[in-house]
Amino acid sequence: MKQILYKNTLISFSVTGKGTAVVLIHGFLENQTMWKDLAPILSYKNRVITIDLLGHGATECLGYVHSMENNAEIVKAILSHLRIRKAILVGHSMGGYVALAFAELYPTTLKGLVLLNSTSKEDSTERKYNRNRAIKAVKKDYVGFIRLSIANLFNPDNRERLSNEIEKVRVEALKTPLQGIVASLEGMKIRKDREFILNESEFPKLLILGKKDGVLIYKDNLSQIENTNTELITFPDGHMSHIENREELGTVLIGFFKGI
Repeated sequence: MKQILYKNTLISFSVTGKGTAVVLIHGFLENQTMWKDLAPILSYKNRVITIDLLGHGATECLGYVHSMENNAEIVKAILSHLRIRKAILVGHSMGGYVALAFAELYPTTLKGLVLLNSTSKEDSTERKYNRNRAIKAVKKDYVGFIRLSIANLFNPDNRERLSNEIEKVRVEALKTPLQGIVASLEGMKIRKDREFILNESEFPKLLILGKKDGVLIYKDNLSQIENTNTELITFPDGHMSHIENREELGTVLIGFFKGI
């Protein structure tokens, strides 16, 4: 585990392996431990960087709103610290929003982009309303909010089979401070639509979706890649492809990296 100081805020990250730089960016209520099974496989032929986003894991809070741009800036700060000029970014859920913000801010630094259970679309009016409800809910019942939120990320058919894994995800989520949760919800709520990244950028792009994702409705997210050069991979399960479809995901990512 390494740290840098960015705007008087400690940012935590890890680096393993040698080769093409690959940055793995976790999602909401997660931290870099979510990549513990994939990182060793991916680092066999790549230099893998995992990061704790603002208010998650061992990274401190920067303020009361953590925008996707704020998080993209810490990713860039770490790459600059490591003297990495180009990298492939893999973002899970909120991490995908961060990767898209990075693509807009630092397009020449991006070698490839993977949106894992994520979307380039901005929040709908309904989603923004639900973010506000979530902010109220977590302030009222922190533990209850996290327990319910984590369960809903998995395909209902997998919840019994993966009960131990789900509990591990909950344990990590409970390490996220209230300020970090609220600041991230506020940041996701105000993020801009970035479908143009998938339409206009020339670097290789991959969208990975779960057919039974209860967070991002599958059919609603297909339109963003129509008439683009973005590759689509569909898994049969929920929002947590790195757990529900771990082996298949590893194979897909290795193949994507090889093609760049």
